[in-house]
Amino acid sequence: MAPTTRTETVTAHDGGTFDAHVAVPSSGSGPGILLLQEIFGVNDYLRAVADRLADLGYVSLAPDLFWRIERNVDLPHDEGSMQKGFSLIQQFDIDTGLRDCDAALTHLRGLPEVSGKVGVLGFCMGGRLAYHVAARSEPDAAVSYYGSGIADFLDESEQISCPIIFHFGSEDPFIPNEQVDRIADRLADRDNVELHIQQGAGHAFDNHLAPMFHNAEAAAAAWNLTTKFLDRELRG
Repeated sequence: MAPTTRTETVTAHDGGTFDAHVAVPSSGSGPGILLLQEIFGVNDYLRAVADRLADLGYVSLAPDLFWRIERNVDLPHDEGSMQKGFSLIQQFDIDTGLRDCDAALTHLRGLPEVSGKVGVLGFCMGGRLAYHVAARSEPDAAVSYYGSGIADFLDESEQISCPIIFHFGSEDPFIPNEQVDRIADRLADRDNVELHIQQGAGHAFDNHLAPMFHNAEAAAAAWNLTTKFLDRELRG
């Protein structure tokens, strides 16, 4: 059976409200995952990831993080949309956005279908946000796919107590290998951290709707690692 989907209204800490896409597995309940967007917004790709997670038995909630700039951004994966996405991220206040993520995490925990633990998973912009959510909020696990800028905020890693897994591509033009090496070196002695580099993969390699980025082999390998991690940390 296909997952059940709906739109939830989340109340921000400052009283505003924003939408969030929810996908519920056919079983009707499961652990929760806060699903954080790329610069393209909550679009076909992110909703497809929500379906993937629902097929694995997770209840996912994907908040509209650009709502303070433009509500319900839903961009296709093409060159024109990349320019729009870059414009939006330049206007995005990360600290305010992280408070919105925290409100969304609280909302997710309160959904009647959510049973047990709650994690966070993000791609690109969302990959960096997932790292910060792990440090500033209290998820039970975190997954960060090619989060750019993390290397500049490694002091924040000291605040992360939950298990976290990072995925990077060895040929990512937006995240130099030197930055990945800095992350790996800083976190090398942490037993709650996994870091994986997919050889030959560039940025956004998981995104099957972006032919300019997608790398099927890397996507499958990273997803296999992710699903095992989530199963262990949110179910085990």
